[in-house]
Amino acid sequence: MCATPMFAVRLTGAKNGCGGRGCGACTVMVSRYDPLQGAVVHFSVNACLLPICALHGAAVVTVEGIGSTKTKLHPVQERIAKAHGSQCGFCTPGMVMSMYTLLRNKPQPTMEDIREALGGNLCRCTGYRPIVDGFKTFCGASECCQNGEGGKKLCVENGSVHQDEHVDISDELFHMDDVLPLDPTQDLIFPPELMLMAQKQDGGRLCFQSDRVTWISPRDLPDLLELKAAHPNAPLVVGNTTMGPNVLLKGAHYPVVISAGRVTELRAVKRGKNGVTMGAACTLSSMKEELERAVQELDQEKSKVYQALIQTLRCLAGKQIRNMATIGGNILSANPKYDLNCILAAADCSLLVICKDGTREIPLNKEFFAGFGKTCLRPNEVLLSVHIPHSKPWEFISAFRQAQRREFAFPIVNAGMKVVFAEDTDVVKSLNIYYGGMGPTLVRAGHTCEELTGRSWDEGLLGEACRLLGDEVTLSPSAHGGRVEYRKTLTFSFLFKFYMQVLQELRQRGVGVSELPPEYLSALKPFKNDVPQGHQSYQLVSESQHSGDPVGRPNVHQPSFQQATGEAKYFDDMPTFQDELFLFMVTSTRAHAKIISVDESEALALPGVVAYVSARDVPGVNRRLWFDNPEELFAEEEVICVGQIIGAVVAETREQAKRAAQKIKVTYEDLSPVFFTIEEAIQHESFFNPKRKLERGNVDEAFEKVDRILEGEIYMGGQEHFYMETQGLIAVPRGEDGEMDLYAASQHAAFTQITCHVKRLGGGFGGKVMKIASLSAITATAAHKTGRVVRCVLDRGDDMLITSGRHPFLGKYKVGFMNDGTILAADMTFYSNGGCTLDESQFIMEKALLHMDNGYKIPNLRGRGFVCMTYLPSYTAFRGFGGPQGLTMIESVVHEVAVKCGLPPEKVRDINMYREEICYTHHKQLFSPRDMVRCWEECLEKSAYHNRRLAIAQFNANNRWKKRGICAQPIKFGVGFSKWFYNQGAALVNIFKDGSVLVSHGGTEMGQGLNTKAIQIASRVLKVPMALIHIKETCTGNVPNAAPSAASFGTDAVGMAVKDACEKLMKRLEPVMKEYPKYSWPQWIVEAYCQRISLSATGFFMGPYTSVDWEKSEGMAYYYFTFGACCSEVEIDCLTGDHKNIRTDVVMDVGRSLNPAIDIGQIEGGLVQGIGLYTIEELQFSPEGVLLTRGPTQYKVPMMCDIPTELNVHLLANAQNQHAIYSSKGIGEPPVFFGATTFFAIKEAIAAARRESGLSGSFPLTSPATAERIRMACIDQFTKMVPSPEPGTFKPWVIDV
Repeated sequence: MCATPMFAVRLTGAKNGCGGRGCGACTVMVSRYDPLQGAVVHFSVNACLLPICALHGAAVVTVEGIGSTKTKLHPVQERIAKAHGSQCGFCTPGMVMSMYTLLRNKPQPTMEDIREALGGNLCRCTGYRPIVDGFKTFCGASECCQNGEGGKKLCVENGSVHQDEHVDISDELFHMDDVLPLDPTQDLIFPPELMLMAQKQDGGRLCFQSDRVTWISPRDLPDLLELKAAHPNAPLVVGNTTMGPNVLLKGAHYPVVISAGRVTELRAVKRGKNGVTMGAACTLSSMKEELERAVQELDQEKSKVYQALIQTLRCLAGKQIRNMATIGGNILSANPKYDLNCILAAADCSLLVICKDGTREIPLNKEFFAGFGKTCLRPNEVLLSVHIPHSKPWEFISAFRQAQRREFAFPIVNAGMKVVFAEDTDVVKSLNIYYGGMGPTLVRAGHTCEELTGRSWDEGLLGEACRLLGDEVTLSPSAHGGRVEYRKTLTFSFLFKFYMQVLQELRQRGVGVSELPPEYLSALKPFKNDVPQGHQSYQLVSESQHSGDPVGRPNVHQPSFQQATGEAKYFDDMPTFQDELFLFMVTSTRAHAKIISVDESEALALPGVVAYVSARDVPGVNRRLWFDNPEELFAEEEVICVGQIIGAVVAETREQAKRAAQKIKVTYEDLSPVFFTIEEAIQHESFFNPKRKLERGNVDEAFEKVDRILEGEIYMGGQEHFYMETQGLIAVPRGEDGEMDLYAASQHAAFTQITCHVKRLGGGFGGKVMKIASLSAITATAAHKTGRVVRCVLDRGDDMLITSGRHPFLGKYKVGFMNDGTILAADMTFYSNGGCTLDESQFIMEKALLHMDNGYKIPNLRGRGFVCMTYLPSYTAFRGFGGPQGLTMIESVVHEVAVKCGLPPEKVRDINMYREEICYTHHKQLFSPRDMVRCWEECLEKSAYHNRRLAIAQFNANNRWKKRGICAQPIKFGVGFSKWFYNQGAALVNIFKDGSVLVSHGGTEMGQGLNTKAIQIASRVLKVPMALIHIKETCTGNVPNAAPSAASFGTDAVGMAVKDACEKLMKRLEPVMKEYPKYSWPQWIVEAYCQRISLSATGFFMGPYTSVDWEKSEGMAYYYFTFGACCSEVEIDCLTGDHKNIRTDVVMDVGRSLNPAIDIGQIEGGLVQGIGLYTIEELQFSPEGVLLTRGPTQYKVPMMCDIPTELNVHLLANAQNQHAIYSSKGIGEPPVFFGATTFFAIKEAIAAARRESGLSGSFPLTSPATAERIRMACIDQFTKMVPSPEPGTFKPWVIDV
């Protein structure tokens, strides 16, 4: 694959984020001369799927090829960096190359062009908004103004400064002064020799051969047919978007591969009077462009099929995949979830197939698909073209799909429907209904269609159609993929939407008698995927602050330009060491079993395999005690989860190690008990110790004095970190005294207990604190055994399986309240699924309990926490660290109290909020809620909450199948570690004789801007420009025993330590400066050196004593609190469960921001990660405890289409914090909880839908509020058509753990 040769020539800019087309981090631009167009075409592709053999005649441009900090930046690189669009930076090269390719094709793009170009790129840090802000500067002015109104200036140039309560407020985070102009004449030219080669078209058959695969590229169609006759079982590949993932992710092996990319006949497009015929090798992108041209040129009546196809193609995969995948490949993959087949079959398209013996035409229908992945094509046949007919008069066709995410996600169910009426009537002449995702192959509702032929298009037909469809299109309760009731409901919902669409068109033609109620019309409009826009504001520094002092200014993230050019290095970008080996883990396939034997003989016999490493190779003890709970490095006698590491294979290459690991044979004997869910753990009383409890007041007594009592529960699912860079490290033995260096992706370098180097992380989010320690020990063991350098890089699937993520929680509550909404008592019990070992589960449960009051003064409050031991991989730290779970519980309580009282939720929140100047939390920690209340009130004001709530009520009254909801919530979030010994930081600052400054500290840079803020602090203290200050890496050899970079405390600890070291240096330099006041900084340093003054200083910060006495329910748990408030509005489609985030407003108290751009970026990134947590991201386990969601194909994180269309972030003015560096506040974790505002807004929208069905009471809603859960909660006549199977009578596909 392409990634390997790029690594070999040290082009490491393109990143391997998933290895399977799902993230866009590996995006590069490919250019070819196309003889059919007579022009050079440029297109973005995923390098991880692009076989090197397929690049014959092509030019490949990587991020390194377009610009460099050493030479000259390309404008795309400069603008994403200046707009603060790069945090961890791992996704940045891919973003740059997607945008660069767009500009090569369209130097003045529209906002829609940008949205489409970035539709295949994931970012886990920024929230996408700053990336768009940087790139939309390439649009014309009328295209990019944030408020949607055309203007003469670009929106980023419209930054303004205004006074608000006697302080200067700015909404400009970056400006366009002195940016490089886009000059297409300076772009790289296509190599002339490649153009000449393509124009001659005299190349013969190409053949590439390795020891395992023969790759053959025929010169033309006859040659292709000869090859297919000779190798009938060889796969035919063009885009490699199906075969590639099979090879990379599933281990498929194809001895012979035929590549048809050079066969021009397969890419021919012909326009005829009856339709368009497209060559089978036409890419989906070229298909979309061709159909768009057809729609522009044809009458609307003739182009309905094309419009339906275009609608689907817009959300099918990402741009890079559409540039590679072909229409023929989409059809012949015979995957019922591939969208095009339903529409093409419903439209009565036909296929032209060819072999040496001739051609034949085949209708594309149900009979064409013989099963999953199988068609009726003969082994020696090739699909030549697809004929898509024009629509005919009185013919109506539509396409429908519903996926976990609107874009870049396989549909859960898709449908193509076509009806033909007798002319000038509403009588059905013929009907075609096809579904994908309702079985192993395409499903046609043939009987339903036949029965409805000849009937009028009215409500009677709709009722009969649903009855027939329910009988004909069925699914077993144990069907592959699960979601059975939801999938069945979608078949009815899609049919109803089609019925309404057709009815509306018939009415416009003056045919038919059935009226479509006006409140139904909005159901016909699909959600539009908009580019996120909004406003950000912050308080400017005082005019008295020296212009050279960078603190408080929106300086660019320090490595942004290197990240944008691909020069920034991550651990796996390090050059291969001499004699380096690669390690691949062998993991358990059973949840609870005794290991009978491990046979590694077959694996060790494979070429390149050096060793098998297991418990017997550990030089010390194979287990460690973590707070009296043992945890094994390698499983020796017993496995306790699927994914537990049993051993590891060490080989010469990654591929050899991976293949050998699959050959390790482990024999098991299953053990009992085995269980995975919280409910099962409760039944087995399977809990880790200690169990925690906090209590304020007398809860039991208070329950006797309240007006009403409510009991309920809420389940909150887990979350995968999905950092863009998977976990891994390089272990380098030094050959003497057992010395070893580790180059690791770790948030806690000191935890490895070896000299550890960390340059930067491609995202961490808590997932690289604990788990990396075990991986480090295993890799170091392999290096110790072999005496050679060993590199370990987890595949995305193994990373998700082994390292786990955020804890699922079950909360049960009993709450007592008065009729006015005042809550007097609450008793809450938290259960978390800790998995098979303790990890950090105890601390996470403690944080949930410590946050269960949020911003509410509930006089009698009790919380109990139980960490469940189950046979799943152990859950670990994740951004928020239990805070979101505890906060969600109390917000659920407040929400349900409001429902029971018939009061607006914000009124109940307001009446119960902490408000006195001096308050105590439920664990008796003193604090002032003043700034929290200010955030709450400003948020309601800036979001126009009350007016919008009235508008939403009006919208809901006028729309039956679309509903809106709004929610505003405050937050009080503790910053720092509740274990006092972690509240420390250390730094080392060296000044060199030329005046340059090198700062080392114990923190880890993972995109949160820690290094940038450290440089700003050093710049202020030393009074030197930031350009003179450098941070090399985190190294335990320089700064030992550092605390992890976590708990939103990194800048507080590191910043104070850097400040301390710099102040020591300035104190030493002070006599020199006084003696030579006219000297410059370099001169002072030289003089100090000559006077033998030490120019090196350590700095240390010892934070306050924090601890909780759990017996007394009291203690100062946190250093201080970060406050904020958030308001979100959503709209749901009641028929499908889809939702759109319309607007979010955040007001955040970050004290006096050290860097407003970085802090706002953290707020937006945390919010978007929270939106994923509460609405999209769903981990699925089989009943056997196997994680099914092991990559971006199955597990969906938010994309640009999921971001609120309007996202406004305001930093609270005049906020102070006496506890932290320069009055700032930690901000990394709190915003994740703001995703809950979308969850509760969705719940409000669902409640509005349920009222339409006469359901007005409370109802349960599990987080995340996925499309499935939203739809099934909107109970109506269609959900009632789907009976629920009796629990225990079937084996479910997935379980809620």
